[in-house]
Amino acid sequence: MKAVIQRVARAALSVSGEAVAEIGRGLVVYVGVEQGDCEADISAFCKKLVAMRIFSDDNGKMNLSVCDVGGEILLVSNFTLCADISHGNRPSFSLAMRPASAASDMFDYCVAATRTLMGENGADRVKCGIFGADMLIDQANDGPVTIIY
Repeated sequence: MKAVIQRVARAALSVSGEAVAEIGRGLVVYVGVEQGDCEADISAFCKKLVAMRIFSDDNGKMNLSVCDVGGEILLVSNFTLCADISHGNRPSFSLAMRPASAASDMFDYCVAATRTLMGENGADRVKCGIFGADMLIDQANDGPVTIIY
């Protein structure tokens, strides 16, 4: 599993010109599921994600989690994170989980686990894109803070 986590002031995701998801202060998380990933891998990531202290406290120190600040999370499936660019100039996606239905199930598990870990109102505070769709994401990075998992 690979993920890119970005702290944002706001983000909006659309598909074919139609709004799908929007968040305020929080995290945009691009998730790539790889061959061999299992629910335990996803669970460990989700626990780390909601507890990661990457928001500033009153002293300007990154000491607060997305839960601590009442933030939101936008999860975006992104198989291109699994690209292998070690040979040639065209990325190979052979490391991405196959079939797509299995990868979709794992992404759905990630969404459900994150919503549970976000506690009360988790379903309202965790949004997601549409698996396999061409998505347009407009985000205002905050910091910027970008973490690679």
